[in-house]
Amino acid sequence: MTNQPKSRDGYQWTKATGLVQGVPTLGLIQPPTHFTRGKNYDVIVIGGGYAGIITCRDLTLAGNNVLLVEARDRIGGRSWSSNIDGYPYEMGGTWVHWHQPFVWRELRRYGMVDQLEISPRKNVEGGARVTVNLDGEIKHLTHDDEDAIVESAFKKFINVDGQFGRTVVPFPHDIELHRAGVEEYDHMSMADRMVQVAPHLTPLEKNMFEGFLSITHGGKWEEASFFELLRWWALMDYNLPNFMELGLMYKIRDGQSALARRIFDEAVGTGRLDYTFSTPVKDVIDHGHGVEVTARSGGEVFKARRLVCTVPLNVLHTLAFSPKLPTLKTEASLAGHVNKVVKCHAEVANPDMRSLGATNYPHGRLTYTFGDGTTPAGNTHLVAFGSSLPGVHLDPEQDIEVTKEAFEAFHPGMNVQRLVFHNWHKDEFAQGAWEWLRPGMTTKYLKALRERHGNVFFASSDSSFGWRGFIDGAMDDGGRIAKLVHDELRDVHPIASKL
Repeated sequence: MTNQPKSRDGYQWTKATGLVQGVPTLGLIQPPTHFTRGKNYDVIVIGGGYAGIITCRDLTLAGNNVLLVEARDRIGGRSWSSNIDGYPYEMGGTWVHWHQPFVWRELRRYGMVDQLEISPRKNVEGGARVTVNLDGEIKHLTHDDEDAIVESAFKKFINVDGQFGRTVVPFPHDIELHRAGVEEYDHMSMADRMVQVAPHLTPLEKNMFEGFLSITHGGKWEEASFFELLRWWALMDYNLPNFMELGLMYKIRDGQSALARRIFDEAVGTGRLDYTFSTPVKDVIDHGHGVEVTARSGGEVFKARRLVCTVPLNVLHTLAFSPKLPTLKTEASLAGHVNKVVKCHAEVANPDMRSLGATNYPHGRLTYTFGDGTTPAGNTHLVAFGSSLPGVHLDPEQDIEVTKEAFEAFHPGMNVQRLVFHNWHKDEFAQGAWEWLRPGMTTKYLKALRERHGNVFFASSDSSFGWRGFIDGAMDDGGRIAKLVHDELRDVHPIASKL
């Protein structure tokens, strides 16, 4: 096992070590604090995910003194990677694409565009195979068969307008430009739409497609908005090949934490970024002339002229604000998005698994797995996702034997050597995976979530424009809010901002 310093986050299991909490990562920040007590900063940023570190970088490069306050011991938020024996396992957000403009800008900026790897490894290594557990009968397919079946089902499911959703979401980067489509389908649940479409699906189509969707929204079907899928579909150019390529094909060779580290290090290099990690926030007080932040420990109080809060939607209500947050912000956070998907990696000593794609729905504790690379030991890397259906939801750390069995249920002869995962729905600073809103939440809450509250601004992938719920959305929102805050501070003190 590598001697690289470990974050407290994540879990790893091997036969030799048993279950160990904490995994090594490039995103760990040591020493964990670097700030001046009593200093009045231009801006405090709460949260060191992509929205937070982009905000910090852009503000510091523009000449502002910034303090980053982060509850974890690392950067990256819900997009971070372990680094075990030089091999990255993506614990959260993973895939990127050149059609995601803000991600691509950052990869180009840091000279990382040549670091993309194809993922999953379809028809690349080992025996190409797809298995589907259809009511106890194992179906063997090719990857081309799999794509054709899912595409057939997807088109039936998404085609509410005879044009595969194009008239419903013609402007996916600004849904307010076609409000009628949003209002009609935002109040429809995924369950509602499945009732309409199910009679037109073959048993195999229904099984495979439901399995796919269950790990897309990651929640109960009746609690997940159908509009969210329409929005994803539009962002991915209204067809399944693009849907899969833009959302599930290219990952960064050295892991997401390698990119996050470059952003953070550039901000630190300006000499204008201070930070304190392992510092959960208790409350935020806006005095009108400035903002005061108190750490949960009660031992530290930080002051600034403005504050940018980047904590996830499901966590926002756990911070106390004075004045209190507007009702719609609080209601939205208390309701929360629904995604409780489980993501788990396995290193298996079977090279034939390298091009595997396997579905075990609805009875498997893990729903879908695929080959995602070859580890330094020459073993196969599998990544798997599980839905949160009642009775099959998996907490991987609770019983490693159950987790191993969930992998082995996909295909015989896996020989699991290592497990790596982060349990997002039990993470107090995330309380869920990527954003997927409930029916009606987009129309009722999204605009309110973006609005400032006095001297407090909000940036988050959960409420961003465009690629909301994705890495690109977090970067987009961080840069957008950094510009708003800098312009306001410059207008308040135009001479000082030029110094």
